Formats: sequence, structure tokens, C-alpha cells
Amino acid sequence: MRSTRPALPIIIATLAVAMIGCASSSPSSPDPTPSPSARATPVPAPTPLDPIAAWVDDRMASMTVEQKAAALLMLHAPGLDAAPLRAYVDAGVSGLILMGDNVAGDAASLTALTAATTADPALPPLFGVDQEGGDVARLGWDTAASAGTLREAAPDAAREAFAARAASVAAGGANVNFGIVADVTSDADSFIYSRVLGTDPVGSAERVAAAVAGERGVVASTLKHFPGHGAAPGDSHSSIPAASLSLDEWRAGPALPFAAGIDAGAELVMTGHLAYPAVDAAPASLSPEWHRILREELGFEGVVVTDDMLMLQHNGLPEFADPGENAVRAIAAGGDLLLYVLPADPSEFGISVDGLVSSIVGAIDDGRITPDRIDDAVERVLTLRRTLADP
Repeated sequence: MRSTRPALPIIIATLAVAMIGCASSSPSSPDPTPSPSARATPVPAPTPLDPIAAWVDDRMASMTVEQKAAALLMLHAPGLDAAPLRAYVDAGVSGLILMGDNVAGDAASLTALTAATTADPALPPLFGVDQEGGDVARLGWDTAASAGTLREAAPDAAREAFAARAASVAAGGANVNFGIVADVTSDADSFIYSRVLGTDPVGSAERVAAAVAGERGVVASTLKHFPGHGAAPGDSHSSIPAASLSLDEWRAGPALPFAAGIDAGAELVMTGHLAYPAVDAAPASLSPEWHRILREELGFEGVVVTDDMLMLQHNGLPEFADPGENAVRAIAAGGDLLLYVLPADPSEFGISVDGLVSSIVGAIDDGRITPDRIDDAVERVLTLRRTLADP
């Protein structure tokens, strides 16, 4: 068969002619207009660096692992003396929870207390307060409507009440309100009933979202007690209440107020010491699965804070008797901030800042807590603190 491929000499000759033609072009001749595809592609302007993220990155780069562990703690010291509270801040903790025994009776005195405990205005502590109104209230100057009224009113009433409530919290120098109950129940005998904003999931979701909107820009909002106390009979201050719902039943019911509050912009979610055995036998505060659901299914990107960790010790179950082990499990599961309502002498319950830090660092060394896990938690906590700093 005759080949259709050109002979090699012909190819060489053709290339030579083409090269001669290129060389004969006048150097002074203007270049032809480049085609659109040949023109330079504009270089996009660089994305502005988030100044808060940059600040947090710089701060974390200089922190030891012990300092990172301490930064995951929020503690309480009773009384009106700022010194014990300031000592916690000086030890590197990120937050202080203010209880009724820290409140002298007016906003000015509480502001003085919080100011005296702030070591670095560029990174103020998280000052949290349980100011739901009604049954759970620490601030006597907050006269806004509470759950008993709001669940019977239009959702906009919740927005107005929590706007006023946020102003009361901020007036005392606090910057985080543990005040938005996203639990839902219609059972008047439930210990949580008097505190819920709705007796059905949809009604609760509307009021929770409105409450978050009311607090927005004044204090950081917290939704509690994830994944929902209303379906779990019993008081988690003295037991591990259990809910009988499946995961799909949870998604169709108790999940709705939390999802609505997250979509409205809540900065924190508080995990409860309660269990949904169909999902995980462990209490949600220690459950990797519930933290996964919160992050991946509900899309929450803020700070996950535990309910008071002493509650686990107080329920009398041997598996929760070791405070260091409880702390490790909570962080390994996905918690960012561990809350402790401590007495004047925390050693009464075997707790100290050094002891908790040692347990956390030991778990990092043993591989139970990965460096990425602790860095994620510290980054979220420091970001919230820096965001709440005065401009």
C-alpha cells in the first residue's frame, strides 16, 4: 500500500520556507493586534485579609499547648471581690460566668467588677450570664418579658424582649447571654416547661430566631440545651435525662428551634448533659456524633459551650466522677469551651485550673485530642473574644 505520509525531505523544505518567511518580516512593522484569547488576563485584586482572623493567627502562633488548654475554660468564682475572678483570667482562662452572687444589685457595680477582671482590652474575657428572665435571672434591672409571656405572644414580642434583655446584660459589662432556651415541650410537668419559648417546634423556632435577632449586635447569643431538653424527662442537674426519639424524629421536632436560631446568627450553642440513646448513649456534651450533627447538619460554625461540667459529677454516676476525664471527653467530642460554676474552693470537687490543663495536655500527648482539634476550639473561642472587644 502506498504511504500517504509526506517524505521527510519535503517536510524539512516546507519548514525552511516558513522560517525564511518569518525572518523576512520587517522589524519595524507593527505587531498585529493580538486575538482576544492572546490578550493578558486581568489579575484579580487580592482578597482583603480578615483583620480578626489575622490577629487570632498571630496570637495562636505564640501560645503554648498549656495556654491553649487554659483558653478553653470558662469558670466562676463566687462573691463581689474581683480578685479571684481576675486570678482566673491571669491564669489564661477565656471566660467567666457571672452568677447571682457576683451581682451587688445594680448595673454600675457589675460593670466595675467586669472591668476589674479584664487584663487585656484587646482580648476581653467572655463574661457570660444566665439571663433568660423569669425563673432564671441574675440581673434585677432586667424587666423585659420572659418565656411565660412570650410563648403566648407573637414572635415579634420575643425580639423586643430580648433586645431589651441584651441591653440589660451589656449594661452590667457582660458580653454573652446564656439566655435563649431552644428546648421545646408542651408538658407542663417538665422541669424546663416554665423556661421554653414555645410549646411546639415551629412556634418555638419562630420565637428563638426572633430572640437572637433582638440580641444581635449587642451581646453574643447562646442557644440551649442542645439537642433539646424538652424531649428528655428529668433534670440534668442530678441525672442524665434520656429522650426516646429517633434521629429522624429529632430532626422533625426538637431540631427546629436550634436550626432557626443558628440561621438567625447565634454565636454560641450550649450542649446539654442529656442523651438520645437512639443516636448516642453518651450525653450530648460528650458525644462526637451530636457535635457532628450540630456542625454538619445544622451548619453551626460558632462556639460550642458545655453546660456546667460539675453537673456531670453531681449526678453520682461513677463514669463521670473524674473532672479531668470529663474535660478530655468534652473537648475530644467537639466542645470548644468548658463551663464550670465553681465554689470558692474548687478543690472541694477536685478541680483546679492547673489540674484541668494537665488533663487536657496529657490527652493531647496521648493522642486522644488531636492538635487540630484543640486549635479549632481555641481559634473559635479567641475569634469570639476578639470580635467582642471594643473597636
